[in-house]
Amino acid sequence: MTLHTTDFIDIEHRLGAHNYKPLDVVLTRGERVWVWDVDGNRYLDCLSAYSAVNQGHCHPKILAAMVEQAGKLTLTSRAFRNDQLALLYEELAALTDSHKVLPMNSGAEAVETAIKAVRKWGYEVKGVPDGQAEIIVASDNFHGRTLGIVSFSTDPDARGGFGPFAPGFKVVPFGDADALEAAIGPNTVAFLVEPIQGEAGVMIPPAGYFKRVREICTARQVTLILDEIQTGLGRTGKLLAEEHEGIVADVTLIGKALSGGFYPVSAVLSNTDVLGTLKPGQHGSTFGGNPLACAVARAALKVLTDEDMIGNSERMGAYFKAGLADIRSNLVKEVRGRGLMLAVELHPEAGGARRIVEDLRARGVLAKDTHGHTIRIAPPLVVTRDEVDWALERFREALTAAA
Repeated sequence: MTLHTTDFIDIEHRLGAHNYKPLDVVLTRGERVWVWDVDGNRYLDCLSAYSAVNQGHCHPKILAAMVEQAGKLTLTSRAFRNDQLALLYEELAALTDSHKVLPMNSGAEAVETAIKAVRKWGYEVKGVPDGQAEIIVASDNFHGRTLGIVSFSTDPDARGGFGPFAPGFKVVPFGDADALEAAIGPNTVAFLVEPIQGEAGVMIPPAGYFKRVREICTARQVTLILDEIQTGLGRTGKLLAEEHEGIVADVTLIGKALSGGFYPVSAVLSNTDVLGTLKPGQHGSTFGGNPLACAVARAALKVLTDEDMIGNSERMGAYFKAGLADIRSNLVKEVRGRGLMLAVELHPEAGGARRIVEDLRARGVLAKDTHGHTIRIAPPLVVTRDEVDWALERFREALTAAA
């Protein structure tokens, strides 16, 4: 029996938890920037699985590395060593100038790992009284959906009905360095923040903000944790978004594109002071650092750099952003972004972004609405100028038709 789009959707609705509200497209195949649905329609992917497929769908070199490693050894747990982990450490440290690497699986696990590590650092190195460590976060943050993480979310949908929440967090406005400085107390061990807030609608802080944040954290002996799970690995036109202001975080979190979309892989990158506090048995993961994950991540990093995907992100991002800004539509309030991490914010009276992304889907472009009035745009970093032009024409049609 051949199943069609409505059949798959009906089964999902009947048997699945309704914790997502996806567009009604059922995808079955992907290649580079293109995906196809079960009915044979082709779409340009302008979400990239929230930046997990920066290298493009089903990159052949990453696929080859995965298949080769899957035929040799997939999992040992960290009870034993494997011949891929040390090589990933070496290559990742060289690429990012990190001193220590701790591999995990999901981005949320990387965030939880960092929280544990900086608390331990606070007690053992900074001298914070036991159980009193405090971490400052930014309003409108998104770092994942675990119970610990939603404890410091300001999104009512993320928090509602899930309490009681973990203590030890303080929220300050994103982009306000003075508020950060005022919030720091003697028990503050870290400031956890995204370089650009993706889920909030690609919110970019004022110029100079992170230079000031770095200075404040250094002066007050506070660990700066940058969540680069979405912004890192080329998405903003730099390897890491911190490079735009020439700073270096104490702890950097990466994931998503670390595997090119083939496998869940994340990592905490840090210095010896922070990660050196963790001793055997105090933190770990059965799948974290497994040989299959490491082989895939090594290939994903290699194609990212060898094929100039980071440079292409910078060039095509500037071109795409300029093209979006040229669209004349009274619906558009602002176009913003850095590299290929872009957003079109609509005026509140425009009727919401969801209807625009539905129209774009009908025209062959898959994008994501967020926070009611914003369209997120993040194609794979391999997108070409011709493909950007093709997408821009569809955005122009959708935004002018709706107006």
